[in-house]
Amino acid sequence: MNEPVFNVLMVGVGGQGIVLASDILAEAAALAGHDVKKSEIHGMSRRGGPVFSHVRFGPRVHSAVIDQGRADVILALEPMELLRWAPWAAPEAAACYLATPILPVGVDEYPDDLDAEIARLFDRLVRVELASIRRSVPMKVRNTALLGAASVFVPLGMDSFAEALRALSPRGTYEANQAAFDVGRGLATRQVEELAHVE
Repeated sequence: MNEPVFNVLMVGVGGQGIVLASDILAEAAALAGHDVKKSEIHGMSRRGGPVFSHVRFGPRVHSAVIDQGRADVILALEPMELLRWAPWAAPEAAACYLATPILPVGVDEYPDDLDAEIARLFDRLVRVELASIRRSVPMKVRNTALLGAASVFVPLGMDSFAEALRALSPRGTYEANQAAFDVGRGLATRQVEELAHVE
């Protein structure tokens, strides 16, 4: 029997740092001893188009692409992109998203009930309000904060993430990226604990 592969889908729009976040996740998985495959599309990034990255890791990974309905975690730096990619979520998938609209190419307006629709689709959900991280997380490292938030659902140790952050953070930004990761993880941990108490 084959051991399962863990699938993380990251989505957003150009300029939000999806590619770096996926590189850090892939590196953390590799450092933890997993076989890793990654696929990304960012050709429209300069025009505000959708950007997405598939990261798959496990004992043996044969394809870099996550099939529809198989993502274990979806990390979204833009809420409409989370809704657009929701069909890729597995039945028990978790999602983590930054609740700050940035109209992607092809989207003219947001539905009034966007957050409610997202909450209906995901039982395990972390919603990051920009106001909750604005003072402690600079704009350039919000991608790392979201990765930290999503890490509560990802079966990798914090040592692997820290080593990956140290290796891949742009020169002079490791401390800011690690601090942002910690802020995001702390926020998500509190939300998950609160949800558990409600249930």
